[in-house]
Amino acid sequence: MSRNALWAISPVDGRYSNQTAILARFFSEAALIQYRLRIETEYFIALCELPLPQLSQVNAAIFPTLRETIYVKFSEEDAIAVKEIEKTTNHDVKAIEYFVKDRLDQLNLSSIKEFVHFGLTSQDVNNTATPLLLKEAHHEVVLPAIQKVLSKIEAMAEQWKDVPMLARTHGQPASPTRLGKEIHVFGERIRQQLDLLAQVPFAAKFGGATGNFNAHHVAYPQLDWNQFGNQFVASLGLQRSSPTTQIEHYDHLAAYFDGLKRINTILIDLSRDFWTYISMNYFRQQIKAGEVGSSAMPHKVNPIDFENAEGNLGIANAIFEHLSAKLPISRLQRDLTDSTVLRNIGVPIAHTLIACTSLLKGMGKVLLNESALHADLDANWAVVAEAIQTILRREGYPQPYEALKGLTRTSEVITEKAIREFILSLAVSGRVQEELLRISPFNYTGI
Repeated sequence: MSRNALWAISPVDGRYSNQTAILARFFSEAALIQYRLRIETEYFIALCELPLPQLSQVNAAIFPTLRETIYVKFSEEDAIAVKEIEKTTNHDVKAIEYFVKDRLDQLNLSSIKEFVHFGLTSQDVNNTATPLLLKEAHHEVVLPAIQKVLSKIEAMAEQWKDVPMLARTHGQPASPTRLGKEIHVFGERIRQQLDLLAQVPFAAKFGGATGNFNAHHVAYPQLDWNQFGNQFVASLGLQRSSPTTQIEHYDHLAAYFDGLKRINTILIDLSRDFWTYISMNYFRQQIKAGEVGSSAMPHKVNPIDFENAEGNLGIANAIFEHLSAKLPISRLQRDLTDSTVLRNIGVPIAHTLIACTSLLKGMGKVLLNESALHADLDANWAVVAEAIQTILRREGYPQPYEALKGLTRTSEVITEKAIREFILSLAVSGRVQEELLRISPFNYTGI
């Protein structure tokens, strides 16, 4: 851990900085500056390509240089330069505009630099930069992290697909299941939520001060600015929201955060089940040399990875919930509450990433203790009562449920012997008795 990380206020940038460093490329202040510069540059180039009459003589050969100079080779020094400009402007997007104009001066393009940020409001830049950085963070970091957890879940489900296990509904012994199937349930739930999440578009607002291209239209009324806006936003790989107020209405962004929240909720459910299986001794944990489970009790190996995951997922979901509830609400055509909130979108994603790392670590340490599962099944022969009474129903046996209820609700433990004696006492054919005798907690696991 670096010296700076030791002094970080948030564990996202402190204790867990090694796990979250990759997110700085998308959610740091420097990253936001770079994405804004990218939008301003690509917009200027799009105006040249249109072309606006005053930009018709711009040589397209200069465009790669523009991109490299302004945002592709963006450096920490560039970010500092923008922040220095902001000290004077007291406006972050205006500082971006001035920085771009300065670069045009350096490239001998001063005569056309006033077409930088032409007709735009700050939110045309912000509400295009933000979904773009989020989309790229999703595909490069968030989705791969979730898919790694999903792959591990599916591998464990396949590995243990034939391992019988006592189910517990309401915490009580219930019809047996298979360990692999129970883990597969989590995988299928996550996969379905990923499918839903993939349907949510990354949407941008691009339309001038109040969404109507007022300034663009008054300057060049002959141009179809709505079509231009649609094409420009699509060229960035985004979907343009229209009509809008001054800002993106954030409904799709809210849907995205809600989608991640549902996936995180499934992972909380998984974390708690694995924690419980460890407490039941169904799972043991691999011990790493030098690690300490408890500061006071040397024998303990605590399920800290699942606890860490659950805690971080909970923090992430609390913030996702605020984001999805707050962002779509803005007074009249715009208030500023979205601005400060949007600067925090990397925080719940960071906690989600930390949780995924912990889950992978925790699942990688669990060892199946099959003898504990076997012992639990063997101690609960009463669970085959459902199977017996269902076959008796099929055979037309009188009041089968009541007969089994009387057997299984005695104060004595129902053993294999007790079940066998009960079956042999039934007035059914030898064929049916043989069928019933073949049923055990170990094979009564369904399909």
